Amino acid sequence: MQVSGFNSTSNRIFDFICLWILPLGYLLLLSALFFLPGRSLHHKLFYGLFSIPSLIALCLRPREIKELIREPVFIALLMFAAWAMLSLCWGPQDDESIPGQFKPALHTLLLFAGSYLLVRHRSEIIQPLLFSAAIVGLIATVYNLYMFSRIYEPGLRLIGGGAFDNPLLSSHIFGFFCAYWLSVSMICKRRQMLWLSLPAMAVMFTAVIATGSRTPLVALTLAALWLSFICWNRRSIVLLVALAVGGSGVSVLFARMLIERGDSFRLEIWQLALQRIAEHPWIGHGYNASLTLDPGVGYALQEPHNFALGVLYYVGIFGLLPWLFFQAWGLLSSWRYRVQPLFIVASTWLIFGIGAGLTEGGGIISRPKEHWFLLWIPLALIAALTINQRARRLLALPVNTLAPAAFGQMSANAQVIEEDGLGPKVLRLVDGSFLKLFRRRRWYTSGSFNPYSERFAVNSEQLRTMGIPTPLTLGLYRLEDGSSAVHYSPLPGNTLRQVLQGITAPAVRQALVERFGKFMAQLHEQGVYFRSLHLGNVLVLEDGEFGLIDLADMRIYPSSLSLSLRQRNLRHMQRYTEDRRWLFEDHFEALLQGYAMTASESAVSNLHRQVLAASHPARAH
Repeated sequence: MQVSGFNSTSNRIFDFICLWILPLGYLLLLSALFFLPGRSLHHKLFYGLFSIPSLIALCLRPREIKELIREPVFIALLMFAAWAMLSLCWGPQDDESIPGQFKPALHTLLLFAGSYLLVRHRSEIIQPLLFSAAIVGLIATVYNLYMFSRIYEPGLRLIGGGAFDNPLLSSHIFGFFCAYWLSVSMICKRRQMLWLSLPAMAVMFTAVIATGSRTPLVALTLAALWLSFICWNRRSIVLLVALAVGGSGVSVLFARMLIERGDSFRLEIWQLALQRIAEHPWIGHGYNASLTLDPGVGYALQEPHNFALGVLYYVGIFGLLPWLFFQAWGLLSSWRYRVQPLFIVASTWLIFGIGAGLTEGGGIISRPKEHWFLLWIPLALIAALTINQRARRLLALPVNTLAPAAFGQMSANAQVIEEDGLGPKVLRLVDGSFLKLFRRRRWYTSGSFNPYSERFAVNSEQLRTMGIPTPLTLGLYRLEDGSSAVHYSPLPGNTLRQVLQGITAPAVRQALVERFGKFMAQLHEQGVYFRSLHLGNVLVLEDGEFGLIDLADMRIYPSSLSLSLRQRNLRHMQRYTEDRRWLFEDHFEALLQGYAMTASESAVSNLHRQVLAASHPARAH
């Protein structure tokens, strides 16, 4: 009982971390710099709400590490971090403690681990999180631009509020979210989102211009070229034309800003850095080494203003190889899985960071700050997406546009299985397959970020990997009226409700209810919360096994379902008169016996109490 109680407690803690703490921590990681008074508090929020919770989650469930250490990007990162820590052996010996040197690398690794856990267990919330962070950044940027316009005079550069204290570093964050809105404008399917993304992109781009920094302009150009390549469609042509026109406009309107500072001594800085690199080209000067460069500007610089040169200086060619590999592999994975929109957003961020890193930066592993937005944040997201894409937890099918003529041809002579006041909802096509329609939702709801047709396909694939039979998805469609549709091959069999209606022998019905009790317990123990669970959505297949249909309204939790979620599932089934009579009145003992074959004693007792409470509600006094 003590072991069981500990397992239950650890599962609830793990679930709470993955479902609530990590999303909050990730949102603040992306957006908190806009409103926090300094970076120190940003560090603490990341440690307390993302890094440390990720470590606790991995300690509670070490098996989660298995998938993580199979990812090439994470393996290369481990090699890079290990080599950087090993370089402390030949780096300068200072007074800082060894654990203090390891902390930045550990927190970077935990960023990847936490991102994996977040996508693994809350994949449906990733797009809303990114959107929410971008909205926070948009509102803060509008305010910053307004305040800047009130004090502007020639030569003044926008820094921004919150934790921003440098125009160049501020431009990285403005450019990061400008790249996000640019990505959204390329992948969004609804006009309302396009009408928001284009002005939002213009606002963020204006902020980039106001910082007076040229580095993000180069980075955004590369990001736009990458987007037109990875999303090749009619919008790509528009983007390329806009890029040419916009580039010409920026060159004309801001020519002075672009040329008056020349190359900002970059060539001299790089030449000096290469001379220092040549002293120890293979192993570098050490992760904790200091760098001082004097290009003749009257003061010394601490960075080579190029990320690759920084890596070469600190950890040499041996460190540069895994550094180059995890970026190249991340882009290759993004191209391979580009059907998933999140890969397009994350890879665009990575390209932006690569572009910005050509003339900026130099530190290789640091505490959370602006440079994380150029490399570690997009790369961690790509690694997390790749792991879960391979495990078939994310959408793997393209969503095609279904024109009215094509829809009419597909649905010709189809049998209407289900309909509502707006028309057909489920059609049996002439070839025996099914087409299920999902009505258009408001653009700001979760159904806009994760259409129910796509949820159906993803849930179906996940359940099959868990050994639960589900319909095979044949195609996903988007209709011109904003609705979505899923085309699938049905499971051969009858609903459990139909089978029970056809059974006349009580003993046979009782045996079937007992088997269903065991099946329901298996779902609950595997963390499957099927909100629409009732006997009409459970099929009895030709081989006698159970399968599930109508899968859009379903969620898979990290651990077995809590008692409260099991109660909610039962209450849903109790709403149907015939189901309630068969399951909770005539054959309730059989249902309990089947449920007890898999579920814990406490879960069985909870089911018993739930049914008794529903059967004998308290009378009002």
